[in-house]
Amino acid sequence: MATLERAEEANIGEGSGSSEWELGVRQLCDSGITTLPARYVLPPADRPARYVTPPALLPVVDLAALRARDPCQLAALHAACRDYGFFQLLNHGVPPDAMLYAARRFFFDLPPPARKRYMSADIRAAVRYGTSFNQLNDAVLSWRDFLKLLIRDTRRLADVLPSWPDAPDDLRPAAAAYATACQRLFRELMEAALDALGIVRCRRQLLEECDAGSQMMMVNCFPACPEPELTLGMPPHSDYGLLTILLQDEVRGLEVSYGDGGGWAVVEPLPGAVVVNVGDHLEILSNGLYRSVLHRVRVNGRRARVSVASLHSLAAERVIGPAAELVDEQRGRPRRYMDTDMAAFLAYLASAEGNHKSFLHSRRINTISSSGLTQPSN
Repeated sequence: MATLERAEEANIGEGSGSSEWELGVRQLCDSGITTLPARYVLPPADRPARYVTPPALLPVVDLAALRARDPCQLAALHAACRDYGFFQLLNHGVPPDAMLYAARRFFFDLPPPARKRYMSADIRAAVRYGTSFNQLNDAVLSWRDFLKLLIRDTRRLADVLPSWPDAPDDLRPAAAAYATACQRLFRELMEAALDALGIVRCRRQLLEECDAGSQMMMVNCFPACPEPELTLGMPPHSDYGLLTILLQDEVRGLEVSYGDGGGWAVVEPLPGAVVVNVGDHLEILSNGLYRSVLHRVRVNGRRARVSVASLHSLAAERVIGPAAELVDEQRGRPRRYMDTDMAAFLAYLASAEGNHKSFLHSRRINTISSSGLTQPSN
């Protein structure tokens, strides 16, 4: 699951109360405000630059060719995960229009009282409407409303999806179909990634655990913002789990970090494609061969943006470490990451400082170079 979204799920101690966030960003926008409320204004150093962000030239993978065992597409997948951490996926078979339409029509376009009934202080709820990231604890709120739909054990998809009694009735069929399609896609991509990495010994066990993992859909709305240069829809973060599958409309907003200088590049929506990115767990499993990259969401002053992120993880109690086949001290492939689990992640959430760090920083192991100097693993 994404680091930020997982934190929203995991931050214990949220209470209830009345504040402007309870209106949601959509209602603030619809009220006709012309200046950004102070709670949403980032410190100058964290604000998006005023200049136009360059486009991110993400690799494109064709799933139809990958299914046909095209070695070029397997190599393309491997290179995309290794060099970029992101790629656009075509011919994936996931129907995009129904889910985006349902998200708008049957949730975000509902009258405010109808949306508000899904707001809850219970962060463990399988269905939960919220705003920002962690609206009761965030020092600066993000320009975002979301509906969380959680499946804790994807083996029970057939049972869980019809039994989302708290989800909006008209949204539930589209969300159920989309979640099922994304889980199938996740399984296919994990099979291909394990093949590309050469992970054989634990392959079967890992795939079985993928089938029994967790899936969280974050249905996001980023309304048009009166002062978009002062805020973000989502601050920089990496994703906590294995893979994230992102469906987005035609409005740009997703930006990925590149280089060591903190530069950002915007992901241009590709018609018919979903965006896939590597999560922290897959970087750890690959012993650093694959990259979990910081990304953020920028907002604009003209159009709302809707996206649906399907976040796929193993079970919360599962301990993740580098695959044994990818560690060989004698051949210069030292172990680069400590084992990690949800307890380690929660400890990180309680102690981490700064918006530009990721959970991975706390799990990396320093290695010794041939010169005898200590080197960071990445």
